[in-house]
Formats: sequence, structure tokens, C-alpha cells
Amino acid sequence: MKTYLLAGLMAGLFLSASAQTPTAVRPAARTATTHPILQDATPESVGISSDRLRRMDAVINDYIKQGRQAGVAVLVARNGRIVYHKAYGQDDMEAGTPLKRDAIFRIASQTKAITSIGLMMLFEEGKFLLDDPVSNYIPAFKNMMVIDKYSEKDTTYTTVPAKRPITIRQLLTHTSGISYPGIGSKEAVAIYAKNRIPSGIGTPDGTLQDAMDRLATLPLMFQPGDRWSYGLSVDLVGRLIEVLSGQPLDQYLKTRLFDPLGMNDTYFYLPAKLQNRLTRVYTEDANKAIQRLPAQGGISENYPKQAGTYFSGGAGLSSTMLDYAVFLQMMLNGGEYNGKRILSPTTVRLITTNQIGDLNQGLNKFGLGFAITSGKSAARLPVSEGSYDWGGFFGTTYWVDPTEGVVALIYTQKVPNSYGDLTDKFKVLVYQAITELNSK
Repeated sequence: MKTYLLAGLMAGLFLSASAQTPTAVRPAARTATTHPILQDATPESVGISSDRLRRMDAVINDYIKQGRQAGVAVLVARNGRIVYHKAYGQDDMEAGTPLKRDAIFRIASQTKAITSIGLMMLFEEGKFLLDDPVSNYIPAFKNMMVIDKYSEKDTTYTTVPAKRPITIRQLLTHTSGISYPGIGSKEAVAIYAKNRIPSGIGTPDGTLQDAMDRLATLPLMFQPGDRWSYGLSVDLVGRLIEVLSGQPLDQYLKTRLFDPLGMNDTYFYLPAKLQNRLTRVYTEDANKAIQRLPAQGGISENYPKQAGTYFSGGAGLSSTMLDYAVFLQMMLNGGEYNGKRILSPTTVRLITTNQIGDLNQGLNKFGLGFAITSGKSAARLPVSEGSYDWGGFFGTTYWVDPTEGVVALIYTQKVPNSYGDLTDKFKVLVYQAITELNSK
């Protein structure tokens, strides 16, 4: 009897303890996180000095006064608050019209980050894995060849088989072996020109499907994964989006990204109602003096006003500074903006992590669509290690600094530009204005 009583007592204690277990091990309440919407605010409200921030006025105006730039626009936000958004100089020097904050710029390679995010949205839907061969979805890229010997005299070449298939990760990191028309290796420039491979800027005719299928018949410039080299990889990402989503790239980005984020001024080809806000493009003469950009190779500065059918995922978009800042703030928010969840914060973390291992992009590393600031770069300028950035052919640059909560952009429309040091000076001017560190 004592044995049964003891057993019953122990069982009762066990059951009592079990009943309390859920309370005892209940996880702590999840800390609420804020996902700010970009709004104007005083610099001091986010730890920035108004007086120190205005130092950039004198620097930028001096570049314009000396004839180094026609117009410059800047936007600086911290912790979701816009503390500086200005346009300096002229949009059209001949007409004497000032550059405005809502001007539409040709953002060229800033398109790449947008297209890369578009693909990563499909990654989150389980449509593919990053190390899948591209040929699983676009069979034309099966059994690729790599250039071996090349003759400059007649642009003939020999090839060897690729040692491994191109993967989707390699497209997003520019390690695929695909180069660029016009600005790529000398072999690629000649071979791509001969086979009418479009650069994506001012090439409105044709389709991504046709161009990418032709690209697949041409040799890679190096073995996939062997090194980092800028190229048309993200145009191929755009085609991959079309295959996986069943939509043309322009429609996919509009419905899945631009409309949800309110990016109402971002297009491959501008509707008529927006065309009067497109900026002029300038270049330099032999003495580095500013002049209008003449049509070159059949490419007109007015290409965004055309009715095109080629949607270059690597270079085709035009946009405003504010639209692009919204896109970047979404990334800084961990994939959410204005109640719209675009990506999981875990995917944003993956995208902004070094994906190229021991390879390098200059002093930096590279994630999935963005350059990643290395320790070496962070020792050169005050931008925090782990920030991510890129720019565009016509003189547009942006970066996101998660450590200090900074989103910053500086836009011009000039190519070539002998005075690119303004971008680094702009970075210095942004950070010297910070009086309170987020990271303290």
C-alpha cells in the first residue's frame, strides 16, 4: 500500500510539474521592430548636424561653377528619415532650366540590384536553388564552352568545354564567365558585337529570350566560378525571371516590386506623361569641358522615351532618386516597406553577405546583386564595413549602411566623367555630419 501511495504521489508531482511547463518555458515576447517609411525630418532628430551637412553645398556648387558637372542631385536618409534631398545646377544648360529633385535619371546598372531582388523573390517561393545550373531552366545554356585562343585579326577563336555548369549564384555574383559588350574584355567586345548582343542601354529592339539564346551560343570568357568579372549576367537573370514567373520582365517588376513599393516613376521605357522630366546627358570634350552627349553608335540620349521591347535586367531602367531610395530603405528595413513585405530579413541577410569567398571585386566583396564594403574599403572612407552599394554608367551611385542606418544617393548624368572623385567626397561629407553613432 505504501508503495502505491508513493507512486501515486510521485505521479501527481510529475503531472503538476508538466502542467506548469508551458508557462515555465514560454518564450519571451518578440521585440517589436520598426520598419520606417521615408519621411522628411530635421538632421538633428537622427543624430546629424545641419550645419555640417550643409558643407556639401559649397563642394557640389564648386564642381558646377568650375564646369565639372552640369547638375547634381543628392539624397541622404538616416533611420528612415530624409535629412537632405537637394538638386544643384542645371538639367538643361542650353535652355537654362534647373535640375529638380523629381528629375528622372537613366540609372543604367542600378537596374541590376532591382532585377536581382526580383529573382530572390522567386527564390523565396521555392522556384529554384542558388546553386542550380541555369540550364535547368534555360536549356540553351547547357554544355557551355570557354574561350581558349583568340585572334584579334579576324575575331576567330578556339574553345574548351566548361568544367562546370553556370549556376544561378554565379549570375548574381558576376562569376559566371559572361562578359559585357562595349566595356568587357577585348575578346568579348569583338565577339558580342559580331553577334549583335545588346548592352541593354539604348537597345530597344528584340527580346530578352532571343538575345540570351544567342548569348548561349557564344563562349564564356573564363571558367564559371574562377573569378569576378562584370558582365551581362543580370540580363540573363532577367530572362530567368521571365521563365520562372511566366511574365515579361517589365510586367513582373511592376506588379511585384514597383507597385507595392509605390515606385511610380520607375520604367524601362517612360510613358508620355513622365518624359518631360527625363534629364539631359552630358559628356566632355578633349579639354574636359562639358558638352551635350551626341548620339553614338545609333544610341540616343532619349532612349528611355522610345517604345522598346527589350527589357535589360542589367541596365535598362530609368527612375527618380526618391523611388530608388524607397527600394533601398526596403532593404535596410529587412525586406519590408509601408506594410508590404517584399523579402524575409533572412533573405536580405543572405543577399548582403559575401558570396564570392576569397575572390574580390576591387577592394570589396560581392553579395547577390550588390558590392559589399570590405574592411579595406572601410579603412579608406568612413562607410561602415558590411555596407552595400553599386552605381550606374551615367554617373549615379548609392549605398546602404546598416550599421549607421544610412541610405545615400548622388546622381549626375555625365559620361565619361573625369571628376568622379565627387562621389568619394560626398561619402565623406555625409559621415562627417554624423554626431551620434548608431553603433555606439
